[in-house]
Amino acid sequence: MPNRDQDNQPERRPGNHTVEKLGGTSILQTDAVLSNVLLGRRKGAELYNRIVVVSAYSGITDALLEHKKTGESGVYALYADSDSDWAWGDSLSAARGKMLEINEEIFGTSPARRLADSFVKERVDGVRDCLIDLQRLCASGHFQLRDHLMTVREMLASLGEAHSAHNTALLLRENGVQARFVDLTGWRREDELPGFDEAIDEAFETVDVSRELPIVTGYCRCAESLVRSYDRGYTEVTMSRIAVRTGAREAVIHKEFHLSSADPKLVGQEKVRAIRETSYDVADQLSNIGMEAIHPSAAKGLRQNGIPLRVKNTFEPDDPGAVIRDDHPKTDPGVEIVAGRKNVYAFEFYEPDMVGVKGYDAAILNSLKRHKIYIVAKSSNANTITHFLAASPKLLRRVERDLAAEFPTARLSTRAVSLVTAIGRDLKVPGLALRALASLEKAGIEPIGFNDMMRKVDLQVIVDQSDHDAAIQALHEGLVEAQAGGEEKAAA
Repeated sequence: MPNRDQDNQPERRPGNHTVEKLGGTSILQTDAVLSNVLLGRRKGAELYNRIVVVSAYSGITDALLEHKKTGESGVYALYADSDSDWAWGDSLSAARGKMLEINEEIFGTSPARRLADSFVKERVDGVRDCLIDLQRLCASGHFQLRDHLMTVREMLASLGEAHSAHNTALLLRENGVQARFVDLTGWRREDELPGFDEAIDEAFETVDVSRELPIVTGYCRCAESLVRSYDRGYTEVTMSRIAVRTGAREAVIHKEFHLSSADPKLVGQEKVRAIRETSYDVADQLSNIGMEAIHPSAAKGLRQNGIPLRVKNTFEPDDPGAVIRDDHPKTDPGVEIVAGRKNVYAFEFYEPDMVGVKGYDAAILNSLKRHKIYIVAKSSNANTITHFLAASPKLLRRVERDLAAEFPTARLSTRAVSLVTAIGRDLKVPGLALRALASLEKAGIEPIGFNDMMRKVDLQVIVDQSDHDAAIQALHEGLVEAQAGGEEKAAA
């Protein structure tokens, strides 16, 4: 089935409900989530008019696919390795054991425990049977395993969200809530895969959010293949699309921290400023450096449909959090957030004969795209193009080989650096760049590069990796804390 153009499909009328997303770390802390998010002080009708989308419990997707940070092989990685033999089966058994341990921790000896365990065993054993059958099929030589690996990855990923959503619905029913498990994973579905929007519309066709609390899997099986498109960012994309298709008044993401002017661990809890409102533009800049408030594709759908996003701290339910939208009234210009990306590589392409000749930039971009390398920033002059990349050294060496073969007279170099950026809805502040450089000089930091964008939503500084933390501290002190001090004096 061809992909549908989601943006051209008719949306439902606006409702009075919210669509909320719980992350894996939050959902694992059951008591806190019940007390602070799902139940709190709500009673009766106050419990409803919400749709809750859940991620897999923390650590489960790592076990099913591969560890997000270390790359340690999970079930998928072992299964994809033809030499792993039965190692994937042992890994799947271990993941199943982790799921059952979570069930025991949440339900203890209550009757719901048997339902939760039965659900896990049925799903995991079903996946195991499918993988064994696929292995046997591919052993004949007429079928190639690599042709089916994306389907395998999707099937394994769906286990985690199905587990946490089913458990959460059970838990809420135990607490007297009319909770409904909404399974978007397409388990055992034999007919043609629906489009993303169609799958959501089908699932919510009979749901009455005013009388029941839907607990929804963050993974949706559909023709568009969410894992292929968004890898492990699909939960927020699902949350966003549900908000759009059901006409939510607001989307909410519950995180383990506040959206602040900087990382409190770096600059000090007493120095950071809580963000109360900002724009999707600012959220996009954060995503670009890996500090996601929301996945950029999820933000796109909300922004296009005028749905605000609220980012709340799971453990401080009375705090209103930060509202992200693009229709805030005009605010005073200034820096809102200072953040950075530590592991970035400056990939420099120097060719003396480049001046006035087209094609170099396109060739570099084609190679980066072919090797699926993420571009964080870019700069160029008459004969040099520098890309700041988030990638492994192994992939960068492949790009170097590609370009060295195509442009034998070019000089290629790679250097590990950090990118630190000051972000705000409006950075049209006289002398802001000079203040940034003065702050760095005061801290004894020599910038390697400096980009002051014409759109005035971010100001980028390239520094040595060892200066990452100090650069954030210096810029926060000079551009955020100093600004706050000036505002307080003006108010007095």
